[in-house]
Amino acid sequence: MEPMLAELHWSRSDFTLPRTIGQFVMAFVGFFIGTYVDKFGPRRFQMVGLVVLGGAIYLCSQVQSVSGWILINGIMLTSGSALIGNLVVNVTLSKWFVEKRGSAVAWAAMGVSFAGLTITPGITWAIDVVGWREAWQWLAGVAVLVMLPVAAVMRRAPEDHGLHPDGKSDAQVLGGQAQKAADDFSMSMTRSQAVRTRSFYLLATSFGIFSAGIGVMLLQTIPYLTDAGLSRVNAAFMITVASIPAMLTKPLWGYVIDRMEAPRRLAALSASITGIATALIAWGQMEVSTPLLYAGFITLGMGWGGMIPLQEVIWAGYFGRRYLGEVRSAALPIALTMGASGPWLSSWYYDRVGNYDGAFWAVALLNLVAALLIYATAKPRSIAIA
Repeated sequence: MEPMLAELHWSRSDFTLPRTIGQFVMAFVGFFIGTYVDKFGPRRFQMVGLVVLGGAIYLCSQVQSVSGWILINGIMLTSGSALIGNLVVNVTLSKWFVEKRGSAVAWAAMGVSFAGLTITPGITWAIDVVGWREAWQWLAGVAVLVMLPVAAVMRRAPEDHGLHPDGKSDAQVLGGQAQKAADDFSMSMTRSQAVRTRSFYLLATSFGIFSAGIGVMLLQTIPYLTDAGLSRVNAAFMITVASIPAMLTKPLWGYVIDRMEAPRRLAALSASITGIATALIAWGQMEVSTPLLYAGFITLGMGWGGMIPLQEVIWAGYFGRRYLGEVRSAALPIALTMGASGPWLSSWYYDRVGNYDGAFWAVALLNLVAALLIYATAKPRSIAIA
């Protein structure tokens, strides 16, 4: 943010506006591809997505105007991300795993945290060494090199290849050891059925609030902490501090999720931990207290560690895996519209007030609200398994 603002003479809200617009773009793209992911699987979407994403990231290095920044970062980059990202990946994982869904998604989601350990400090270093334009070009190359082999091996569902969810053998299935997967498939809800339930809207709202908070933290942490006197390198290091427990606790969250009958309680706990952590960070920044900041970011990582696997397990567990792509995509416009407001509103607040204090306290409170909503959301009765 800061190097681009200094050279291009933008405001912070100019910089974050594409992320807000991008949430609407992601919701639009996700809504239309969800059904096709169910039918055709993820590979063709990811192949197209890596081309669009890689090209958009490279073009970010050439940006000169706010309008160009919005087009490239807000529309092109986000469209590419939607084609390779959470919806496509996690819907596919939820089709391959039922009994071990929490662990599978948790292990996969470690990649998100690993990016915080590597990409954030790595690109911060590259910006300081070669400049922000060339750093965008480096990031484009990394994205394509990572995604190409991944997209090549993705497959839609185990049944397409004569296999069963969770790696069950034919003998185990015949012996009745795959009943949970069978129930999950047979009791799945279509998009039109899901949108008629109260649970659908409560989940979309809860996770939308949570994603708004994540957006604020990821985009505003470095400027927030540099305003308090930390160097850019030390501020970026705080993302690493959060990423370590986020990555290391994910397998533990997954293990507990697979053994707990009511994952919504764990999701409420995860959101509560995140809210408390954000409050610690806001307090630490105001007091310029390094111990409080470390405590806040470590706690934040622990809260974040559970939310990705919990979100996917709850959606799949509540609505089944057969039509999960179309159900999840129907929730995107609600969740991402709410999530879109966070980064831009926090920048708008800064441009008018001169600090982020109120914005970060608001994020802390909203996480606690999300925790209450998630806890109150029960599985729809029409698919509840006796």
